[in-house]
Amino acid sequence: MCGIVGLFLKGPKLQDELGSLLSGMLEVMSDRGPDSAGFAIYGAGAAGQVKLTLRGTDAEALRSAVDRLGTALGSTTQPVFHDTHVVVSVPEAKEAEARALIAAEAGVSLVGTGGAMELYKEVGLPGDVASRFGLPAMSGTHGIGHTRMATESAVTTRGAHPFSTGTDQCLVHNGSLSNHASLRRMLSREGIEFATDNDSEVAAGYLTWKMREGASLSEALEQGLGDLDGFYTFVVGTEKGFAVMRDPISCKPAVMAETDDYVAFGSEYRALAGLPGIETARVFEPEPATVYVWERP
Repeated sequence: MCGIVGLFLKGPKLQDELGSLLSGMLEVMSDRGPDSAGFAIYGAGAAGQVKLTLRGTDAEALRSAVDRLGTALGSTTQPVFHDTHVVVSVPEAKEAEARALIAAEAGVSLVGTGGAMELYKEVGLPGDVASRFGLPAMSGTHGIGHTRMATESAVTTRGAHPFSTGTDQCLVHNGSLSNHASLRRMLSREGIEFATDNDSEVAAGYLTWKMREGASLSEALEQGLGDLDGFYTFVVGTEKGFAVMRDPISCKPAVMAETDDYVAFGSEYRALAGLPGIETARVFEPEPATVYVWERP
């Protein structure tokens, strides 16, 4: 079942309210996905720095890992802790070294990386997850989120969305892919790494691969219409913006709203009903097999 939300702000007017608005949208989608929830927020970054979002099985393991990372690299920013996650920035030139160090840490995993993206996810009701991470107080330019009802795998944090397989790129998915196993094998040969057996991570990896090969986000999604078999609604986040695509049948619900201030996506209209100016928004259902992209210049 699952619920998806997304909010792209066209200008600075609502940036301080992004987290609050996205949190409300996620909580409304609780009955579509009460098992776990996650979200990606895109905001300010520092030139020459990469933000690493890490998750720890317990607070002590996470803090110890961050301390060792700072000692080994000798140049990390002050870590910002959010419940079971922490965001730490490292110089771009040391990202590969940082990844290797994190991979060797027991009880710590890398959730996402990017100059602008921070990614959080956990098991629990969406409203509780949002509150634990302090989402209502976060600001930024855009964000996407997901509430999960686990029908094909265990309820775990690793299985929660969004999935990120590329820098500043992540994906949330409602539906199911029937050819994900064969795609996973092919993508693994192409150097795409996977942390779970979730078919949604394969979709994220497919887009990462296509974009590494030189395709734009729009081109990668259009090619996915021929290569990804199943039924799906995707919302994809990138450093510049976000994109929406539904499969040719479009059996999963989806609705969008656009005003002068924002573009919003929800699995159901009620996820959008609390947004400012929604009463005068252009509300529409995204067409099947059609790619929609909104990006900042």
